[in-house]
Amino acid sequence: MSTGMIIAVIVIVAVVVLVAALLTLRARGRHGGPDLKRRFGPEYERTVARHDGDTQAAERELAERVERHGGLRERPLEPAERERYAERWTAVQERFVDAPREAVAEADRLLAEVAGVRGYPDGGHYEEQLAALSVHHADHVDGYRRVHRVARDGAAAGANGSGTGTEELRTALVDARALFDDLIDAGGTTGRHRTHAHAGAAAGDGRRSGGTDGTRPHAWSFSKSHPKES
Repeated sequence: MSTGMIIAVIVIVAVVVLVAALLTLRARGRHGGPDLKRRFGPEYERTVARHDGDTQAAERELAERVERHGGLRERPLEPAERERYAERWTAVQERFVDAPREAVAEADRLLAEVAGVRGYPDGGHYEEQLAALSVHHADHVDGYRRVHRVARDGAAAGANGSGTGTEELRTALVDARALFDDLIDAGGTTGRHRTHAHAGAAAGDGRRSGGTDGTRPHAWSFSKSHPKES
């Protein structure tokens, strides 16, 4: 092989390596920095905090979530399904008055069920389901995380009456409602505006006259579920 051909081969190899490197950097850019911040919002900051401020580690985790779950397509709910789930959530809220811990545990199970029906990983794989939900419902996924943690802590407390106070249980249920509304939404008024309005109404209308350490709450009020489809 002549010297000219050797030089040509070297140049071609160098160009191929350079192009590959540029494509890799471009692909990473689509999932990193400002793009991840925009996509995940408050979930981005929570992930950075969980990694003790290590932004690179947090972005690697979030990029992996997008890689695994970004292509997920939610299965639409039929009107009858939406109505049935809305009625079950209303029943959860009503049950809270007499049995707050049991109501929060039921809310946790209901969210897992609805997410599974919409096409997310099965609720039996909570961490994977949560990761997938964070990709598509980043604004409200922390409500699910909170209600799941409170339900788990309540179960661990057992029958001794210790554990999470009533106020924290109520707050967890209100926060979880935002994700629930997102999941059963028919595709009309969606996203943070509607669900935040519902959550705000729930937080503002709820009035506590009982204690916060397991005493019976009194005259709780939550925002109501969706009206029936016409």
